[in-house]
Amino acid sequence: MRPDSPADPGGLNPLTVLSAAVVIAVTTTAINSWAVSAAVLLLLAALLSLNGLGRKVLPAAAVIMVPFWLSLLLTHGLFFHEGRTMLWTAGPVRVTAEGLGFAAGMGLRTAVFVVVFLAFSFSVRPADLMALLTKYRFPPQLGFVLCSTLTIAPAVSGRARRIAQAQQSRGLVTGSGAGGRLRAVRQQAVPLVMALLHEAGSRADSLEARGFGGRGPRTSYRKVPDSPAQKIFRWLVLAALAVFLVLWFGPGWFTPGWFGPGWFWPGGVR
Repeated sequence: MRPDSPADPGGLNPLTVLSAAVVIAVTTTAINSWAVSAAVLLLLAALLSLNGLGRKVLPAAAVIMVPFWLSLLLTHGLFFHEGRTMLWTAGPVRVTAEGLGFAAGMGLRTAVFVVVFLAFSFSVRPADLMALLTKYRFPPQLGFVLCSTLTIAPAVSGRARRIAQAQQSRGLVTGSGAGGRLRAVRQQAVPLVMALLHEAGSRADSLEARGFGGRGPRTSYRKVPDSPAQKIFRWLVLAALAVFLVLWFGPGWFTPGWFGPGWFWPGGVR
């Protein structure tokens, strides 16, 4: 989540962005098709690139997803014993179409989930989110935990960067390459942890002085952008999501297999 800046995405209300993120993530998970997930992921990447958030969201998503994809490939792509369509085998390693399809589906669905909520965290202002939670009478502890969770990564990154700059200005030389980076991390770890602990203590004292634990009603003087069109959009997309889930999982007019067996992957594995 970013601090207040003019790069806010078109003055959207945080609830509008959150509603869109929930609808995309839940719908993609419910459909459970690697082809649909891949199409949604490509569309999200294009939209984020056009919006200017791609340079922040996509690298952060890659850091999270690449290790996860590798673990899926090892556990399901190479050792999926339920698979029947054999592609390659060597000892205990059995590469099957079903295993690769399962790994691809789970990996892409998770990637969509990660990208949409990273986009939400990078596009919503912390103050706006806190003001909305105050407006709708959410417990202040919940708002503080949520905002702190979404802002901890930028805070830690900025603090680590300032510590590194201060150490370099004092003549600390760690060298280049992987060894130099490891030495730099070791030199920055202790001051970073101490600084974060001190900041947490100072923040706790400040919150207590402002009556954070009080039980009375709270007022926020911050005006969060919203419009009737955005309110209608939120209700429409959430209602459409509810209808879709009822039709998709219930005894409705179509079932999760309406795409047809084998349409996305040999053997019907989606």
